[in-house]
Amino acid sequence: MSLLSYRPDLPLIVQSDRTILLETQHPLFAEARQAISGFTELIKNPEYIHTYRITPLSLWNAAASGLTSQEVTDVLGSYSKYGVPPTIIKEIEDTMRKYGLFRLERIGDHLVLMSDDPLLLAEVTSYKSIAALFENEFVIKSYARGLIKQELIKLGFPVQDLAGYTEGESCAVSLRETTSQGRAFSLRSYQKEAVDAFYSGGAVTGGSGVLVLPCGAGKTVIGLGAICQLQTATLILTTNTTSVRQWIAELLDKTGLDPNMVGEYTGDNKEVKPITVATYQILTYRPTAEDDFPHLKLFSERDWGLIIYDEVHLLPAPIFRVTSGIQATRRLGLTATLVREDGREEDVFTLIGPKKYEVPWKVMEEQGWIAEAHCREIRLPFEPKWREAYAHATARQKFRIAAENPKKLEVVRELLERHAHDRVLIIGQYIDQLEQMATALQLPLITGKVPDKERELLYTQFKKGEITRLIVSKVANFAVDLPDANVAIQISGTYGSRQEEAQRLGRILRPKADDNTAHFYTLVTRDTREQEFSLHRQLFLVEQGYPYDIIEIETLV
Repeated sequence: MSLLSYRPDLPLIVQSDRTILLETQHPLFAEARQAISGFTELIKNPEYIHTYRITPLSLWNAAASGLTSQEVTDVLGSYSKYGVPPTIIKEIEDTMRKYGLFRLERIGDHLVLMSDDPLLLAEVTSYKSIAALFENEFVIKSYARGLIKQELIKLGFPVQDLAGYTEGESCAVSLRETTSQGRAFSLRSYQKEAVDAFYSGGAVTGGSGVLVLPCGAGKTVIGLGAICQLQTATLILTTNTTSVRQWIAELLDKTGLDPNMVGEYTGDNKEVKPITVATYQILTYRPTAEDDFPHLKLFSERDWGLIIYDEVHLLPAPIFRVTSGIQATRRLGLTATLVREDGREEDVFTLIGPKKYEVPWKVMEEQGWIAEAHCREIRLPFEPKWREAYAHATARQKFRIAAENPKKLEVVRELLERHAHDRVLIIGQYIDQLEQMATALQLPLITGKVPDKERELLYTQFKKGEITRLIVSKVANFAVDLPDANVAIQISGTYGSRQEEAQRLGRILRPKADDNTAHFYTLVTRDTREQEFSLHRQLFLVEQGYPYDIIEIETLV
């Protein structure tokens, strides 16, 4: 980098170790953050400088979405104080060039690995793990379409899958112009764009991929749009029984499907219909660790033309294994975040598909499609006896002691008074803590121990406004539709889980009819392991443009 190219009026510093520093106080901060979001990952976010990283996977997703290496380097050059190091330009070019160096194509009945570089093809097929997947010099074994993509990405070569898809069993379905309740209905512009990006006009470049949109943006409706586009039998996989029934309710409310065409496959019911909605839990159930998974047969019980993976960032490992073998079926992943706490983002990329469409949270907020969110972290101290217990505890015990700080009840009472006319969710991790708070505040509580029927009754009462406060455990992190909730108070969480932070904020982001504002509070014990983990939890949302106001309890009560 030459000092002759120094431009102090710009907000970025691009470093040769593939990290990018972005000044948060710079007038171009928001613009630059948005510009680099399509090909970087946020790794830390102190007050004045945010640090991003360029990774192979972030660049491959960018390439799959249509960005070129020239466009990526142009963006970096437009905002960089010192220009872009030549080594980084070369790395970006080399990395993005690798997307599509290998292609899976179908020639007649054969699945073939293709490359315009015969020597490179010979090189990778010399690996025993890859050679074992071939029937002969060119033809891949029929079951190995997913496996070869997994093996090649380990070598740094993401495969472009152009082998096409089976049509699946025909299933006529169309969207209503008015819902079953008489409300006008149509896909929003971005929902239609998302469906079109996934389908790609029926070309072999479409049919598998992940759509990334905020909670509250109507990902379920996008799924309905994809089903109507393809007109095929569809298996929908989601996180819990409540979500299964919400999907079914949306299908019946917004499409012309006969109820007899829609099946529920859960612990309560085992229906296999042209449109079937199942939980990940039932599919990954097995009596003992040594047994097979008896319900994985659902993947082959009909000729599915589409499989929808709701909350794809939570996809369990056994489902990855099955998905590896059903690559001829179209696959749609829906999520608010590609962050996986187990680090298996590459498996999502190879087995479900690359990111095909994304709308930043703040863009959705500015357009009024989700609520304007205000995020606040409230820090509070320990009482002396709890501080002593904390001092003598192990690292793991320290986190829980801090999370269950009894002073949090005092703060929750104050916040409930401030939001007396709002609909409030109190969310936590530890059942004992939640039960104690429910007793102290005389509020209803939903945990995994509460039967599905009782949960659904409480959710319905909350939606109708019959109750306006609800305490929930992590069972409500995902796919629970409470559109009028506008305040969330997080009293404890799963260590430094970024995806959980995003999902919990998402519970209150549905657009509101009157005041389109939401409030997200996180209660954290000051100067503890909980505060350390809280910083990590906030990374994803800060990347999306949500600053956290830090409030000391002394200024609150």
